[in-house]
Amino acid sequence: MRNGRLQIIPLGGLGEIGKNCMAVRCGNDIVVIDCGLMFPEEELLGIDVVIPDVSYLVENRQMVRAIVLTHGHEDHIGALPYVLPQLNVPVYGTRLTLGLLEGKLEEQLPGFKADLRVVKPRDVVECGCFKVEFIRVSHSIPDAVAVALHTPLGVVLHTGDFKVDHTPVDGELIDFHRLAQLGERGVLVLLSDSTNAEHTGYTMSERVVGETFDEVFRRSRGRVIIATFATNIHRVQQAILVAQRYGRKVAVAGRSMVNVVSIAHKLGYLNLPQGVMVELEEANRLPRHQVAILTTGSQGEPMSALTRMATGEFKQLEIIPGDTIIISAVPIPGNEKLVARVVDQLFKRGAMVLYEAVSAVHVSGHPCQEELKLMINLTRPRYFIPVHGEYRMLIRHAELARELGLRPENIFVAENGQIIEITPKGGRFAGRVSAGRVLVDGLGVGDVGNIVLRDRKQLAQDGILIVVVALSQETGQVVAGPDVISRGFVYVREAEALMEEVKAQVRAILDRCIERKSLEWATIKSEVRETLSRFLYERTRRRPMILPIIMGV
Repeated sequence: MRNGRLQIIPLGGLGEIGKNCMAVRCGNDIVVIDCGLMFPEEELLGIDVVIPDVSYLVENRQMVRAIVLTHGHEDHIGALPYVLPQLNVPVYGTRLTLGLLEGKLEEQLPGFKADLRVVKPRDVVECGCFKVEFIRVSHSIPDAVAVALHTPLGVVLHTGDFKVDHTPVDGELIDFHRLAQLGERGVLVLLSDSTNAEHTGYTMSERVVGETFDEVFRRSRGRVIIATFATNIHRVQQAILVAQRYGRKVAVAGRSMVNVVSIAHKLGYLNLPQGVMVELEEANRLPRHQVAILTTGSQGEPMSALTRMATGEFKQLEIIPGDTIIISAVPIPGNEKLVARVVDQLFKRGAMVLYEAVSAVHVSGHPCQEELKLMINLTRPRYFIPVHGEYRMLIRHAELARELGLRPENIFVAENGQIIEITPKGGRFAGRVSAGRVLVDGLGVGDVGNIVLRDRKQLAQDGILIVVVALSQETGQVVAGPDVISRGFVYVREAEALMEEVKAQVRAILDRCIERKSLEWATIKSEVRETLSRFLYERTRRRPMILPIIMGV
């Protein structure tokens, strides 16, 4: 392919944390790396999850050869139940990754037949003009891999999420040897995880958390409740083994934690010692110093088990003085207030709460600066693209690459949708494709847009005022009403005078319309909205949504 070209197209995960999705195109073949979701920010009122816009892939579905997965976290596989019905192509991943995906598909798409193909580290599969190689890396979940795409132009290496852990819990080390081999032969493009690019030094080993758990269990005289990501199986494993060491039984709370523990145990990635696991009901009958609970809710999610425990709404378990709560995670950007609120509520219930700011109960699954440098030096890429992180993280990662001697013109800090084109002559930005966010609300995928969100925001801020009036279809005279209904604007019983003034304003508008013989309902509604909007703002300095309802009788 002396005259060939390679296109790298991020569809998610750049300039943000989550919804990672990367398309790589070579000729008429496209391979997609990961397809994840992210959780909504505060202003996305009522939205459940956010997924990448994959319209580019759907429009070119005849070229998409496969989706390859780096690991089983939600931000890398979570969008697939929404995407696969539109793009049912082969999905390659390691055994645990596909086991977790299979569970999600069964829950959200019962009966859907996906083409899931299990691979192991060092396996190579052919997808059109790509040879896709899987390389073991360390992360906070077992079976994580980097992906090397061997193309006619050279190797494109995508690290996925990784860290350099010399003492991993499962004993499976990052495959330095294979990465160095690829570097020796020449890596064309390196796409590397930027999540911790602002942090100097090295990320601590996951075993540090196990040591902290040991100390907490040794000192605690009541129940120990550990909240962490359900898919952080290494941490779950350490908690179970430490609980066994101190003679405690372990119960699991939270649907996702129950599901992941079941899948990981069935596939052999989680060792559950005989007699250690019990149901929550049995745990409530045991002496408190003999109980440990694993639960979800480390991000303060409103419906999670830990949040409901903190608010007293979790019927199966009540927090009492003497309980020790470990929040073994760092808040995802945007979740800080939610987590802080849960911590405060737990303290009010008399619990001792340990969290990342005050104790070594969490270590990251992502590489700090020295590990990022090691990855660049091992692979020695010609072109470098920082991925997975907010824009400032991508910039800092690019600066590290420059410090290591990569030429500035060969470093691309991109945004979602930008096409990075590599040819034998060099690399450049080559336009854009459609990319962005698709909002999922209940069963609706993409049907909530900016206008609906704007309405929700207005309703949340100023409420709604509904004006109902019945008019004679023959004469246009008022038959009934006007009636005024307020929700989220004012409490009607305490604002009767204001409501009477609103009714008077509506009657005056109707009288004017009858005098002018302008009885088009659309005209009347428009005038009611405009007049009441001005009147209410003058009286209250609020702008409720005004909804006139006119009925003909």
